[in-house]
Amino acid sequence: MLDISVAVLFTLLAVACWIANVLGLPGNWLIVCLALGGWLLAPEPYRSHVSLLSVVAIGLVAIVGEILEFAASALGASRMGGSKRGTALAIVGSIGGAVFGLFSGALIPVPIIGSLIASLLLGAGGAFLGAVAGERWAGKDWDASLQIGNAAFWGRLLGTVGKAVCGTIACGIFVAAIWM
Repeated sequence: MLDISVAVLFTLLAVACWIANVLGLPGNWLIVCLALGGWLLAPEPYRSHVSLLSVVAIGLVAIVGEILEFAASALGASRMGGSKRGTALAIVGSIGGAVFGLFSGALIPVPIIGSLIASLLLGAGGAFLGAVAGERWAGKDWDASLQIGNAAFWGRLLGTVGKAVCGTIACGIFVAAIWM
């Protein structure tokens, strides 16, 4: 009975870590930490559940997710000539929008999924608003600011989706290792 309870607990923790990705938090790395903890801290008879191979695979998937998120976000605004101020405010706006979306998404009639979609979209919307505000503050005209904001929106959206896909793979590897 204890084995099933621990497996359920680790599964729920892995899913919570995956959800953290949508908020812009390092959820994939939390999954790596869970796997590493499961491998290092498990009593000897249960250590085979999470092997070194699965920990390494989860780590590699997390690295790919970070590369995807960074590349999409960096290419978004910088290709349009975004400033450091606009980039910084886009990051702040995306985190604020994602957190607001998580809680306001509860109003959408589809439980959990509604909050995730709202968090994803409002995070990207926050990146848009932050980038526009930063570029206007830096002295750029409205047209250039809106173009950079649009690029920040799509960069944040695509980066988060790419990282979440990698998180799904990492979570799947971890859950499969726990339950096998």
